[in-house]
Amino acid sequence: MVLRIGLFLGFLLVPVLEIWFLIQVGSVIGGWETVALLIADSILGAWLVRREGRRAWAALRTAIESGRMPDRELADGAMIVAGGTLLLAPGFLTDVFGFFMILPFTRPSARRWLTWFLGRRVRSLAARSPYAPLFDRTGGFGRADGAGFDGAGRGRVVHGEVIDDD
Repeated sequence: MVLRIGLFLGFLLVPVLEIWFLIQVGSVIGGWETVALLIADSILGAWLVRREGRRAWAALRTAIESGRMPDRELADGAMIVAGGTLLLAPGFLTDVFGFFMILPFTRPSARRWLTWFLGRRVRSLAARSPYAPLFDRTGGFGRADGAGFDGAGRGRVVHGEVIDDD
């Protein structure tokens, strides 16, 4: 519910703020200069998206070829796509956020923030799902029938024996 309200306000307020900011910039530097600055901003953004997209693609291929999970590379690729989308919107405020997600020296901060936000969101959705008993409080998994927990969310010790067939 909070996310829906946030998205509604975002789609309502961002265009209003962009128009207000464009008017403010235009009144200071002039109309044609503001349009020229927006065009230059778009050209720079397109070049940067292309360059960083190629770098992210090469890093993704290298990670896959080396056999490791490309989690950072996939997150970088997603942020480059999202940043490029923000750069498509006309205005300076969305461009600031777009550049923040694309520039290689600000992308790690954006990745940390995105990881924190999505982690909170996933934990919240998992806690409200019908499968919530499968997750313990530390983020681990229990057995499908719930038998791996003692009611307080702590795992039980199950004694057993390992049989090696070799």
